[in-house]
Amino acid sequence: MDLTGAAAANIVATDNEMRMLRSAVDRDAEALQTAVAELVRVYQFRDRDRICCHDVSVTQCYALETLVEHGPLRLGGLAERLFLDKSTTSRVVATLVKKGYVEQQADRADKRATLLSASRRGRALCSRITQDLVEQQRELLEDLDPAVRAGVIDVIGRLAGAADARFRSGSSVGKAECCVPQSAASASK
Repeated sequence: MDLTGAAAANIVATDNEMRMLRSAVDRDAEALQTAVAELVRVYQFRDRDRICCHDVSVTQCYALETLVEHGPLRLGGLAERLFLDKSTTSRVVATLVKKGYVEQQADRADKRATLLSASRRGRALCSRITQDLVEQQRELLEDLDPAVRAGVIDVIGRLAGAADARFRSGSSVGKAECCVPQSAASASK
């Protein structure tokens, strides 16, 4: 009987430890959400202000950067990498083509399809923008200890990779319960 009582106490302790661990993870998740939201907000405005002076929008810059790094791509492939629908991506590409930053050519594997690639002018623009943004990052990092810099880079890279994989797997897409109209949410319960 003592063994049963000890086992029950152990289970209760383990259950309490799990609740405490979940509570700590919940607090960390909230803190991470706040930190990431603030970082994204600041970077969105920074990017808009720094990139738009180069005659492209932030979205156009992301598209151009993707074509420089991963091109040539078909429109669907570019849309997938940018997490945009094809019609939005088509408008972004049309503007970049009109400005001379992107070139279109027939896909040799499928003559009905078009491949998109950054033009020489587009590559040069992407390089100028990247150099400008890297200089800003250097200024942010220069006062940090090398170990802290390495840790920041590692953690941000790991978070970005995990978020990208989660999004691409479909586990973070779709309507969250908060997005479903109340009448539909009530009917499904």
